[in-house]
Amino acid sequence: MKTQLIGTSSLKSTRLAYGCWRICGSWDPKEVTPQSMAQGRKAVIAAYEAGYTLFDNADIYTHGLSEKTFGDALKEAPGMRQRILVATKCGIRFAGEPKPQSPQRYDFSREHILRSCEQSLVRMGIETIDLYQIHWPDTSTPVEESMKAMTQLKEQGKIRAIGVSNYDAKWLADAMKVAPLASDQPPYSLIQRKIEKEVLPFCRQHNIGVIVYSPLERGLLAGAVSQDRKFPPGDHRAGHKYFTVENRKRVLTALEKIKPIAQRHGASLAQLAINWTVHEPGITAALVGARNAEQATHNAQALQFKLSDDERAQIRAAFDEPSRVMNA
Repeated sequence: MKTQLIGTSSLKSTRLAYGCWRICGSWDPKEVTPQSMAQGRKAVIAAYEAGYTLFDNADIYTHGLSEKTFGDALKEAPGMRQRILVATKCGIRFAGEPKPQSPQRYDFSREHILRSCEQSLVRMGIETIDLYQIHWPDTSTPVEESMKAMTQLKEQGKIRAIGVSNYDAKWLADAMKVAPLASDQPPYSLIQRKIEKEVLPFCRQHNIGVIVYSPLERGLLAGAVSQDRKFPPGDHRAGHKYFTVENRKRVLTALEKIKPIAQRHGASLAQLAINWTVHEPGITAALVGARNAEQATHNAQALQFKLSDDERAQIRAAFDEPSRVMNA
Protein backbone atom coordinates (compact mmCIF):
# COMPACT_ATOMS: atom_id res chain seq x y z
CA MET A 1 0.00 0.00 0.00
CA LYS A 2 1.08 3.58 -0.63
CA THR A 3 1.95 5.72 2.37
CA GLN A 4 1.73 9.41 3.16
CA LEU A 5 2.70 11.72 5.99
CA ILE A 6 0.26 12.23 8.84
CA GLY A 7 -0.09 16.01 8.97
CA THR A 8 3.13 17.82 9.77
CA SER A 9 4.57 14.88 11.71
CA SER A 10 7.32 12.57 10.49
CA LEU A 11 4.96 9.57 10.63
CA LYS A 12 4.06 7.85 7.37
CA SER A 13 0.89 5.76 7.22
CA THR A 14 -0.82 3.58 4.67
CA ARG A 15 -4.17 4.91 3.47
CA LEU A 16 -5.87 2.00 5.21
CA ALA A 17 -5.34 1.75 8.94
CA TYR A 18 -6.36 -1.12 11.18
CA GLY A 19 -8.91 -0.31 13.89
CA CYS A 20 -8.51 -2.46 16.99
CA TRP A 21 -11.87 -1.66 18.59
CA ARG A 22 -13.27 -5.19 18.46
CA ILE A 23 -10.21 -7.42 18.17
CA CYS A 24 -11.18 -9.18 21.41
CA GLY A 25 -14.56 -10.10 19.93
CA SER A 26 -16.61 -8.06 22.39
CA TRP A 27 -16.72 -4.69 24.10
CA ASP A 28 -17.53 -6.41 27.41
CA PRO A 29 -14.37 -7.87 29.01
CA LYS A 30 -16.52 -10.52 30.73
CA GLU A 31 -17.40 -11.93 27.31
CA VAL A 32 -13.80 -12.17 26.08
CA THR A 33 -12.34 -15.67 25.83
CA PRO A 34 -8.85 -17.02 25.10
CA GLN A 35 -10.24 -18.13 21.74
CA SER A 36 -11.56 -14.67 20.82
CA MET A 37 -8.25 -13.07 21.81
CA ALA A 38 -6.35 -15.59 19.71
CA GLN A 39 -8.58 -14.78 16.73
CA GLY A 40 -7.88 -11.08 17.30
CA ARG A 41 -4.13 -11.68 17.29
CA LYS A 42 -4.42 -13.57 14.00
CA ALA A 43 -6.43 -10.71 12.48
CA VAL A 44 -3.81 -8.14 13.53
CA ILE A 45 -0.97 -10.22 12.10
CA ALA A 46 -2.94 -10.83 8.86
CA ALA A 47 -3.46 -7.08 8.49
CA TYR A 48 0.27 -6.51 8.98
CA GLU A 49 1.10 -9.16 6.39
CA ALA A 50 -1.42 -7.56 3.99
CA GLY A 51 0.45 -4.25 4.19
CA TYR A 52 -1.21 -2.14 6.90
CA THR A 53 1.29 0.08 8.71
CA LEU A 54 -0.95 2.02 11.13
CA PHE A 55 -2.74 0.19 13.96
CA ASP A 56 -5.13 2.24 16.07
CA ASN A 57 -6.23 1.30 19.58
CA ALA A 58 -7.54 2.89 22.80
CA ASP A 59 -7.03 2.02 26.44
CA ILE A 60 -10.80 1.87 27.00
CA TYR A 61 -11.36 -0.77 24.30
CA THR A 62 -12.47 -3.86 26.25
CA HIS A 63 -10.95 -2.21 29.33
CA GLY A 64 -7.36 -2.64 28.21
CA LEU A 65 -7.68 -6.12 26.74
CA SER A 66 -7.53 -4.76 23.20
CA GLU A 67 -4.14 -3.20 23.87
CA LYS A 68 -3.01 -6.40 25.62
CA THR A 69 -4.15 -8.54 22.67
CA PHE A 70 -2.40 -6.22 20.24
CA GLY A 71 0.79 -6.37 22.30
CA ASP A 72 0.66 -10.15 22.25
CA ALA A 73 0.34 -10.04 18.45
CA LEU A 74 3.51 -7.93 18.29
CA LYS A 75 5.34 -10.66 20.23
CA GLU A 76 4.11 -13.34 17.81
CA ALA A 77 5.23 -11.48 14.68
CA PRO A 78 9.00 -10.85 14.72
CA GLY A 79 9.95 -7.51 13.20
CA MET A 80 6.39 -6.19 13.14
CA ARG A 81 6.96 -3.43 15.70
CA GLN A 82 9.83 -1.98 13.68
CA ARG A 83 7.68 -1.73 10.52
CA ILE A 84 4.42 -0.28 11.82
CA LEU A 85 3.00 2.74 13.61
CA VAL A 86 1.24 2.17 16.93
CA ALA A 87 -1.55 4.59 17.76
CA THR A 88 -3.74 4.56 20.84
CA LYS A 89 -6.05 6.89 22.74
CA CYS A 90 -6.60 7.93 26.34
CA GLY A 91 -9.02 9.81 28.53
CA ILE A 92 -12.04 7.64 29.31
CA ARG A 93 -11.96 6.16 32.79
CA PHE A 94 -12.62 2.45 33.21
CA ALA A 95 -15.76 1.36 35.06
CA GLY A 96 -15.13 1.41 38.80
CA GLU A 97 -12.58 4.21 38.71
CA PRO A 98 -13.40 7.44 40.54
CA LYS A 99 -15.29 9.66 38.12
CA PRO A 100 -14.28 13.22 37.28
CA GLN A 101 -16.84 16.00 37.10
CA SER A 102 -17.79 15.21 33.51
CA PRO A 103 -20.82 12.87 33.32
CA GLN A 104 -19.26 10.96 30.41
CA ARG A 105 -16.42 9.69 32.62
CA TYR A 106 -13.94 11.69 30.54
CA ASP A 107 -10.75 12.72 32.30
CA PHE A 108 -8.05 14.55 30.40
CA SER A 109 -6.29 15.94 33.42
CA ARG A 110 -2.49 15.93 33.37
CA GLU A 111 -2.30 13.17 35.99
CA HIS A 112 -4.69 10.89 34.15
CA ILE A 113 -3.02 11.34 30.77
CA LEU A 114 0.46 10.63 32.14
CA ARG A 115 -0.74 7.57 34.06
CA SER A 116 -2.75 6.27 31.09
CA CYS A 117 0.27 6.48 28.79
CA GLU A 118 2.40 4.44 31.18
CA GLN A 119 -0.31 1.79 31.46
CA SER A 120 -0.77 1.56 27.70
CA LEU A 121 2.96 1.13 27.16
CA VAL A 122 3.00 -1.74 29.66
CA ARG A 123 -0.07 -3.45 28.20
CA MET A 124 1.34 -3.36 24.67
CA GLY A 125 4.89 -4.16 25.74
CA ILE A 126 6.44 -1.26 23.86
CA GLU A 127 8.65 1.70 24.78
CA THR A 128 7.10 4.41 22.58
CA ILE A 129 3.65 5.16 21.20
CA ASP A 130 3.93 6.63 17.71
CA LEU A 131 0.64 8.55 17.74
CA TYR A 132 -1.00 9.26 21.10
CA GLN A 133 -4.50 10.71 20.91
CA ILE A 134 -6.98 12.40 23.22
CA HIS A 135 -10.14 10.37 22.77
CA TRP A 136 -12.87 13.01 23.18
CA PRO A 137 -13.19 16.70 24.03
CA ASP A 138 -13.43 17.12 27.80
CA THR A 139 -15.25 20.21 29.03
CA SER A 140 -14.18 19.53 32.62
CA THR A 141 -10.46 20.01 31.87
CA PRO A 142 -8.87 23.06 30.19
CA VAL A 143 -7.51 22.05 26.81
CA GLU A 144 -4.22 23.77 27.75
CA GLU A 145 -3.69 21.30 30.59
CA SER A 146 -4.32 18.30 28.36
CA MET A 147 -2.05 19.53 25.58
CA LYS A 148 0.77 20.36 27.98
CA ALA A 149 0.60 16.82 29.34
CA MET A 150 0.84 15.43 25.81
CA THR A 151 3.79 17.73 25.10
CA GLN A 152 5.51 16.47 28.25
CA LEU A 153 5.11 12.87 27.07
CA LYS A 154 6.59 13.79 23.70
CA GLU A 155 9.57 15.53 25.30
CA GLN A 156 10.14 12.42 27.44
CA GLY A 157 10.23 10.26 24.31
CA LYS A 158 7.20 8.20 25.32
CA ILE A 159 5.19 9.35 22.31
CA ARG A 160 6.28 10.60 18.89
CA ALA A 161 3.28 12.66 17.78
CA ILE A 162 0.15 14.18 19.31
CA GLY A 163 -3.31 13.49 17.94
CA VAL A 164 -6.91 14.05 18.97
CA SER A 165 -10.17 12.29 18.26
CA ASN A 166 -13.70 13.60 17.76
CA TYR A 167 -12.55 17.24 17.88
CA ASP A 168 -14.50 19.85 15.93
CA ALA A 169 -12.86 22.90 14.34
CA LYS A 170 -13.09 25.03 17.48
CA TRP A 171 -11.50 22.39 19.70
CA LEU A 172 -8.77 21.87 17.11
CA ALA A 173 -8.04 25.60 16.98
CA ASP A 174 -7.76 25.82 20.77
CA ALA A 175 -5.56 22.72 21.03
CA MET A 176 -3.09 23.72 18.33
CA LYS A 177 -2.40 27.00 20.16
CA VAL A 178 -0.64 24.89 22.81
CA ALA A 179 0.85 21.96 20.90
CA PRO A 180 1.35 20.86 17.28
CA LEU A 181 -1.36 18.40 16.21
CA ALA A 182 -0.52 15.58 13.83
CA SER A 183 -4.09 14.37 13.38
CA ASP A 184 -7.76 14.35 14.20
CA GLN A 185 -9.85 11.17 14.21
CA PRO A 186 -13.52 11.86 13.39
CA PRO A 187 -16.29 9.59 12.07
CA TYR A 188 -16.83 9.71 8.30
CA SER A 189 -18.67 7.61 5.77
CA LEU A 190 -21.09 7.81 2.86
CA ILE A 191 -23.90 8.44 5.33
CA GLN A 192 -21.96 10.42 7.96
CA ARG A 193 -20.46 13.48 6.29
CA LYS A 194 -20.66 16.12 9.00
CA ILE A 195 -16.91 16.81 8.91
CA GLU A 196 -17.12 18.05 5.31
CA LYS A 197 -18.59 21.36 6.53
CA GLU A 198 -15.87 22.60 8.93
CA VAL A 199 -13.45 19.93 10.15
CA LEU A 200 -12.05 18.82 6.79
CA PRO A 201 -11.52 22.38 5.50
CA PHE A 202 -9.84 23.36 8.78
CA CYS A 203 -7.53 20.34 8.73
CA ARG A 204 -6.60 20.92 5.09
CA GLN A 205 -5.82 24.56 5.85
CA HIS A 206 -3.59 23.71 8.82
CA ASN A 207 -2.11 20.47 7.47
CA ILE A 208 -3.63 18.26 10.15
CA GLY A 209 -4.00 14.62 9.18
CA VAL A 210 -7.53 13.20 9.17
CA ILE A 211 -7.80 9.54 10.14
CA VAL A 212 -11.48 8.66 9.91
CA TYR A 213 -13.33 5.86 11.66
CA SER A 214 -16.53 3.94 10.87
CA PRO A 215 -16.22 4.07 7.05
CA LEU A 216 -18.48 0.99 6.90
CA GLU A 217 -20.81 2.10 9.71
CA ARG A 218 -20.50 -1.19 11.62
CA GLY A 219 -21.23 -3.33 8.58
CA LEU A 220 -24.19 -1.31 7.32
CA LEU A 221 -22.38 -0.06 4.18
CA ALA A 222 -21.02 -3.53 3.49
CA GLY A 223 -24.56 -4.78 2.92
CA ALA A 224 -24.09 -7.15 5.83
CA VAL A 225 -27.13 -6.00 7.81
CA SER A 226 -30.46 -7.06 6.33
CA GLN A 227 -33.69 -5.14 6.79
CA ASP A 228 -35.22 -7.83 9.02
CA ARG A 229 -32.17 -8.68 11.10
CA LYS A 230 -32.74 -8.89 14.86
CA PHE A 231 -29.97 -7.70 17.17
CA PRO A 232 -29.25 -9.68 20.35
CA PRO A 233 -29.36 -8.06 23.81
CA GLY A 234 -26.33 -5.89 24.40
CA ASP A 235 -25.64 -5.24 20.70
CA HIS A 236 -25.01 -1.48 20.49
CA ARG A 237 -26.63 -1.32 17.05
CA ALA A 238 -30.06 -2.15 18.45
CA GLY A 239 -30.61 1.40 19.73
CA HIS A 240 -28.65 3.32 17.09
CA LYS A 241 -30.65 5.53 14.76
CA TYR A 242 -28.78 4.27 11.69
CA PHE A 243 -30.06 0.75 12.33
CA THR A 244 -33.80 1.33 12.45
CA VAL A 245 -35.69 -0.81 9.94
CA GLU A 246 -36.49 2.27 7.84
CA ASN A 247 -32.88 3.43 7.69
CA ARG A 248 -31.58 -0.03 6.90
CA LYS A 249 -34.00 -0.09 3.97
CA ARG A 250 -32.69 3.28 2.77
CA VAL A 251 -29.10 2.06 2.87
CA LEU A 252 -29.87 -1.24 1.15
CA THR A 253 -31.68 0.63 -1.64
CA ALA A 254 -28.68 2.93 -2.13
CA LEU A 255 -26.31 -0.04 -2.15
CA GLU A 256 -28.33 -1.62 -4.95
CA LYS A 257 -27.76 1.53 -7.02
CA ILE A 258 -23.97 1.30 -6.71
CA LYS A 259 -23.68 -2.48 -6.98
CA PRO A 260 -22.95 -2.30 -10.75
CA ILE A 261 -19.92 -0.11 -10.02
CA ALA A 262 -18.59 -2.68 -7.56
CA GLN A 263 -19.16 -5.46 -10.09
CA ARG A 264 -17.24 -3.58 -12.79
CA HIS A 265 -14.22 -3.48 -10.51
CA GLY A 266 -14.61 -7.01 -9.17
CA ALA A 267 -15.02 -5.52 -5.71
CA SER A 268 -17.35 -6.07 -2.79
CA LEU A 269 -19.64 -3.32 -1.54
CA ALA A 270 -17.43 -3.00 1.53
CA GLN A 271 -14.34 -2.48 -0.62
CA LEU A 272 -16.20 0.08 -2.73
CA ALA A 273 -17.27 2.10 0.33
CA ILE A 274 -13.74 2.01 1.76
CA ASN A 275 -12.18 3.08 -1.53
CA TRP A 276 -14.58 6.01 -1.89
CA THR A 277 -13.92 7.19 1.67
CA VAL A 278 -10.14 7.01 1.54
CA HIS A 279 -9.92 9.07 -1.64
CA GLU A 280 -12.08 11.97 -0.53
CA PRO A 281 -10.02 15.22 -0.46
CA GLY A 282 -8.33 15.74 2.90
CA ILE A 283 -8.62 12.16 4.16
CA THR A 284 -5.25 10.78 5.28
CA ALA A 285 -6.40 7.27 6.16
CA ALA A 286 -9.50 5.28 7.06
CA LEU A 287 -9.68 2.94 10.03
CA VAL A 288 -11.11 -0.43 9.09
CA GLY A 289 -11.53 -3.15 11.68
CA ALA A 290 -11.69 -6.89 11.21
CA ARG A 291 -12.72 -9.67 13.57
CA ASN A 292 -10.68 -12.34 11.80
CA ALA A 293 -7.80 -12.80 9.40
CA GLU A 294 -10.08 -13.28 6.38
CA GLN A 295 -11.78 -9.92 6.90
CA ALA A 296 -8.44 -8.17 7.37
CA THR A 297 -7.11 -9.58 4.10
CA HIS A 298 -10.34 -8.78 2.24
CA ASN A 299 -10.38 -5.16 3.40
CA ALA A 300 -6.74 -4.69 2.42
CA GLN A 301 -7.72 -5.21 -1.22
CA ALA A 302 -10.04 -2.19 -1.19
CA LEU A 303 -7.43 0.08 -2.76
CA GLN A 304 -6.46 -2.20 -5.62
CA PHE A 305 -8.77 -0.44 -8.07
CA LYS A 306 -9.38 3.19 -9.05
CA LEU A 307 -12.78 4.83 -9.23
CA SER A 308 -13.38 7.39 -11.97
CA ASP A 309 -14.63 10.86 -11.08
CA ASP A 310 -18.00 9.93 -12.56
CA GLU A 311 -18.20 6.76 -10.48
CA ARG A 312 -17.31 8.66 -7.33
CA ALA A 313 -20.06 11.18 -8.09
CA GLN A 314 -22.58 8.39 -8.67
CA ILE A 315 -21.70 6.75 -5.36
CA ARG A 316 -22.04 10.04 -3.47
CA ALA A 317 -25.34 10.84 -5.15
CA ALA A 318 -26.79 7.43 -4.26
CA PHE A 319 -26.34 8.23 -0.58
CA ASP A 320 -27.25 11.92 -0.60
CA GLU A 321 -30.85 11.36 0.48
CA PRO A 322 -30.14 8.58 3.03
CA SER A 323 -27.40 10.75 4.57
CA ARG A 324 -29.70 13.77 4.80
CA VAL A 325 -32.64 11.83 6.29
CA MET A 326 -30.59 9.68 8.69
CA ASN A 327 -28.78 12.68 10.17
CA ALA A 328 -31.75 15.03 10.36
